[in-house]
Amino acid sequence: MMDLNVKTARLAQLMEERLDIRGAGFTAKVRRAGRLLPRHVREAAGLLIRALPLMDHPQLSRQMNPSELENAAHVVEVYLLDVDPWDRRRGIAVSWLSGLAFSLLVLAAAVVLVLVWRGYL
Repeated sequence: MMDLNVKTARLAQLMEERLDIRGAGFTAKVRRAGRLLPRHVREAAGLLIRALPLMDHPQLSRQMNPSELENAAHVVEVYLLDVDPWDRRRGIAVSWLSGLAFSLLVLAAAVVLVLVWRGYL
């Protein structure tokens, strides 16, 4: 049987490395990640979060299905290992720069429109 605390600590470390998400522990990082994680990964992480307090209790830990928890941890880990942090940062930068370029284009069009309206062009 796997140690859920060790597994979630590894997943929290991967979230920090791959998604640049800070926080104290796996639960806080999943909450901060929000929609950066796809729905199926959020659901798998939610199952792990619900199981964390139960695993410390000897009788309640028997209620959890170990293979289901292992599968949920595997789903989260596979997704996080597939994320390329540099590609993600590059996408954020390109998105920001394209928004800036569009804003400058609209500003230039507005300046030309005002110059034509005032009769300078």
